[in-house]
Amino acid sequence: MKFIEETRVVSEGELQINNITPYHVTKFYREQIAKNGYYDQLKRIVEPSVEEFESPGTLDTSGEHDNTVVPGLQHKYPQTGLLLVTERCGSYCRYCFRKRIVGKTSDEIAPDFAQVAQYIAHHPEMTNVLISGGDPLMLSTAKLDKILDHLLPINHLSSIRFGTKMLAYEPRRFEDSALPALFERIQKSGKTPIIVTHFDHVGEISSDAEQKVRTLRAQGVQFLNQAVLLAKVNDDPEILAETFAKCHEIGVRPYYLFQARPVKGASHFQVALRRGIEIARGINQRLSGIEKTFKYIMSHYTGKIEILDLGDDGRVYMRYHQNKVSEKIGRIFSRPHVEAACWLDDLQGNEI
Repeated sequence: MKFIEETRVVSEGELQINNITPYHVTKFYREQIAKNGYYDQLKRIVEPSVEEFESPGTLDTSGEHDNTVVPGLQHKYPQTGLLLVTERCGSYCRYCFRKRIVGKTSDEIAPDFAQVAQYIAHHPEMTNVLISGGDPLMLSTAKLDKILDHLLPINHLSSIRFGTKMLAYEPRRFEDSALPALFERIQKSGKTPIIVTHFDHVGEISSDAEQKVRTLRAQGVQFLNQAVLLAKVNDDPEILAETFAKCHEIGVRPYYLFQARPVKGASHFQVALRRGIEIARGINQRLSGIEKTFKYIMSHYTGKIEILDLGDDGRVYMRYHQNKVSEKIGRIFSRPHVEAACWLDDLQGNEI
C-alpha cells in the first residue's frame, strides 16, 4: 500500500485492526489538488499516512451510539435529528470521525425511514433534520426523494440539511437535472433546504464548485460551511481566513471550525488547543465583520463546546454552544490549561 511517507506491505488484518480506511479519491479531486499549488497540504486529506497506525483514540468520540434513538437516527440535541443514510463517500477523508462506518457495511445506517419518521413525528421539539452518513449525495436523487417522502409531511420540521463534501470531491453530482426539483419540493412543503458544505481549505473550492453553489443559491438553497482544523493541512490563520472569505464571497456562510477529534487512526490531525486558539484569533483579525461568522467548536461527548480563549490566568475558557441539558447551553466555564492538550479530556483540574 502506498503511504505518503513510503510504500509498505500490509495485510488486510493489519489494516482492520488499526482502522485504516481504504484509499479512495475521485479523479476530479486528484486533479484539483495537483494543479492548485496546495498539493503538499491537501494530499493529507485523502492519501494514507503511516501515522495512522500510531494514532490513539476511540471510534465514537461524540457518543453517537448513546444518542441513537432508532436505527440510523440520533437525537442528541432537542431541536436536531441526525439521520445516517449511507456509509459511502465520494472520497475517504483520512481524518474522518466515522471511520467505524465509512467504507464498510454498517448497521448504523437507517434501514427503515418510516420508523425514523414515526419517532420524529412524536417529538415536536425537533425542528430540523441533518441528513448525513457517509455522504448523502452519494445516493441517487430518486433515493433522496424517497427519504423526503417520510420527512416532508412532518409539520414541525422547518428545515432539511444535507451534509456533503461532494462539492469538493465531485461537483458534477450537482449537474443532475433532478436535483432542482428535489430542493423545490422541500421549499413547497414549507421547509428550508440547506446544504452544509465541507471545504477545509481554499484549494478545495474549485470554479466548478463555485458555479454549482451560485446556481443552487439562485434556486433558494441556503449554504453553510463546516471545516476541520487539521495539522499540516490548514493550521494557518492566513489559509483559513482565505477559505472563509472565499466561502462568504460565493454565498456559503462559514459555520463551524471543528477541533479535530481524538479518533483512533486519525488523532495525528489534532492541533493543540493553544495553537487552535491562536489560529482562530488570527482568522478573525483577517476577516471583516460580515465574514467572521464561524465558531471554533469541539464536538465533545457532552455537547458542542465553543472554544473561546486562553486567559492570562492560565485557564481555557469555553462555552456550551449545544448540550443535552438545556440549562447548560450558553454557560461559560474554564479548566486549567495543559500544554499540548488537544481535547477537553486532556484538561485535567478544577472546572469553574
